[in-house]
Amino acid sequence: MNVQPKLGIQGPVLGWNDPWNRAGSGRLMRTGTGRMIPPQEPDVAPESYMALLKELGAEFYVHHLFPDLQELPALIEDCRKFGLRLVVGNEYGNINGPWSEGANRYDIPPEALRTLADSGLLEALLLDEPEHLQINAAQYRKNEWFPHWGKLQADSLQEAHGQFVEKVQEGLVPLKAALESKQPVLSEQVFPTLFHAQARAGMTPAPKIMKESFHPLQLGTALGAAKQYDRALWICADLWGPDVGAWPTRLSGFPGHSPTEFASALRLGYHMGPSHLFVENIDGLLLTGEGRKLESTVFGEEWLRFVREYVPAHPLPYNHRQARATVAIVHSDDSNYGQNERPFGIRELPMPEHSQSIFHAWHLATQGAVPAHGSCLHIPGYSFPRHALQFSEPPAEYPLREGVHEEKYGEPIHPLFQPANSVLAFDAYATAEAIGEPELILLAGSYISDDTLAACRRLAEQGAAVIAGSWLLPEELRRPQRWNGGGCWLPVDSLLGEDARELAAPYLGSDKLWRQRFGEHTVRISPADERGFSLHIEIE
Repeated sequence: MNVQPKLGIQGPVLGWNDPWNRAGSGRLMRTGTGRMIPPQEPDVAPESYMALLKELGAEFYVHHLFPDLQELPALIEDCRKFGLRLVVGNEYGNINGPWSEGANRYDIPPEALRTLADSGLLEALLLDEPEHLQINAAQYRKNEWFPHWGKLQADSLQEAHGQFVEKVQEGLVPLKAALESKQPVLSEQVFPTLFHAQARAGMTPAPKIMKESFHPLQLGTALGAAKQYDRALWICADLWGPDVGAWPTRLSGFPGHSPTEFASALRLGYHMGPSHLFVENIDGLLLTGEGRKLESTVFGEEWLRFVREYVPAHPLPYNHRQARATVAIVHSDDSNYGQNERPFGIRELPMPEHSQSIFHAWHLATQGAVPAHGSCLHIPGYSFPRHALQFSEPPAEYPLREGVHEEKYGEPIHPLFQPANSVLAFDAYATAEAIGEPELILLAGSYISDDTLAACRRLAEQGAAVIAGSWLLPEELRRPQRWNGGGCWLPVDSLLGEDARELAAPYLGSDKLWRQRFGEHTVRISPADERGFSLHIEIE
């Protein structure tokens, strides 16, 4: 019997002060916007707040700790009283400090972690966007270049990758010691890079959906990392995003997705079979109504329909650990999402051109739907409507209860749908067992380990079609070859070339369908509108 995903909600950052640390809410930035934002609603008493969480169907609560930790005793007691599990995170410390020496990372003190672990309520420790803060180290701590896991010095990406994994392992030692390795440490990520490296170091992948993601890529990468390194999979449905529209808006970009997209994203995340699924943030779900009481917004109504109606009516017959690839992308985890510089946060090390071949692999696997120059919307070619609203004159007065007319600020740019035929991504150290029995394998990135290359060669001999970047191969493997069992080996100078497209075409499926396989089951995902902002989802 499969265990169904646990559902949770992350706390407020704009709507109202933290119920357990109102003073801290007035002293510290709670968002990554770089400025203090006063609360938009009256304070909410802790007991009333916990009752709202229970009414919303939350099984666990995601709370980023204030570095003064003043809220901790009461927070634990209220979670116990109301029967909620607790996930604690480090975002407020990442934004404001104090930082770990030589890094831009806030580490929750071991004694606080032990208190949480001893409470019996702790579900996980969440580290907020560590891949982002490793690569873009000056996001919050601006006085010096201090990458999230520390500075690296390397002459190649393979060397940098090894050093990075070691740095993450070193950083996890005191955290896991305090937790006695009983709770997972989550790598909650906006960028679809370093999932594998951080999973290799011992972290649990927690991809954000919605946000600025291409979803087959984001989820296929996280699913592959979880499968390869035998980790759980958590999913965060993040309401922050690039779009604006006629929906309640607390700030430009929050929510940055329509209620219809949110409803489909919840179902999409659920059908990936994660161990946990949560929404960021609760103040997108609630707004003060008549009588100064918090009431559900249209986003809150969609969440309630999902929790009360959709989930009970659609129990999952599988989980994420059963993910299977029809198309496998095997690549070095080079830390490139399209910025093409600062690999692993090393400013002095050039990003090799071949690191961009991972984008070419996804471009090929999604029949051109994912661009060939990056793996999320934070790349050239995308203009965010939220920026037009952010800098509009006169400035908007938030919250905007009815939102805005999108025509004034630009058409929405973030659909949920791109086609894919059960694509999973593995790193350059994947075993044949992890890769499974895909029909098509694409080899990309800047390097591949000898053992993984040998495993892919054997899979070709056993019937798989393998398209490999020639720069990854020794001389003796740079010749095309076919076997009687139907397998083939095609070295190419570019995954964007006609020969690669021609060989891959029979394995890519319909351009109107995204399939994701789990054991004997297949999730079929198709666009429910012309541009794919909403989805039809079914299991076959």
